Amino acid sequence: MGADSTKGVPFLSLGDSYTIGESVPEADRWSVQLAEMLRKDGIAVAPPDIIARTGWTTAELMDGIQAARKEKNYELVSLLIGVNNQYRGQSIERFRTEFRSLLETSIAYAAGRKERVFVLSIPDWGVSPFGAGSDRGKVAREIDAFNAVAKEECDKAGILYIDITPLSRTGLGDPSMFASDGLHFSGKMYGLWAMEALPKVKGLLSK
Repeated sequence: MGADSTKGVPFLSLGDSYTIGESVPEADRWSVQLAEMLRKDGIAVAPPDIIARTGWTTAELMDGIQAARKEKNYELVSLLIGVNNQYRGQSIERFRTEFRSLLETSIAYAAGRKERVFVLSIPDWGVSPFGAGSDRGKVAREIDAFNAVAKEECDKAGILYIDITPLSRTGLGDPSMFASDGLHFSGKMYGLWAMEALPKVKGLLSK
């Protein structure tokens, strides 16, 4: 699915399993739902180009972006990354450095317009059925720490940061909020993220 300027604003969505929509249909991906919501509201946005893969850390996303060789001609760019850094026990310091680089890359894809870039916070996988076997409190604290860094770097760079982590935590004990694999979120949850992002992204597109 390519970003076709004849169908609206070209949109690039960067990330990991939560952006590629592991274990859900393509139409249920959060950025695909967001583009559809924008179109319904009369804002022509193309179906997003997606560079994302399940399991990717910040470094692996950087490699994936280079391998994809996309032209830097997007008018809207989203970034959601970091859960696998936390899951693998990578350092906050490394995350900060690599996340900052990804912000710079995202701005470059938006033709230098930082006001057309937005970041979604890292959701809390600990609330999933899979997460029941983990120390959910520890996972939550670590996710919060990574998100604090992401927000700080977004604030420094003047990039919109959208906090969907509280929404992810509402999934605790609700099977409908998770995909069949018991780890990743469902299209229903992704729809909540898209709804949260919708008014804020509308604001970006008016700039």
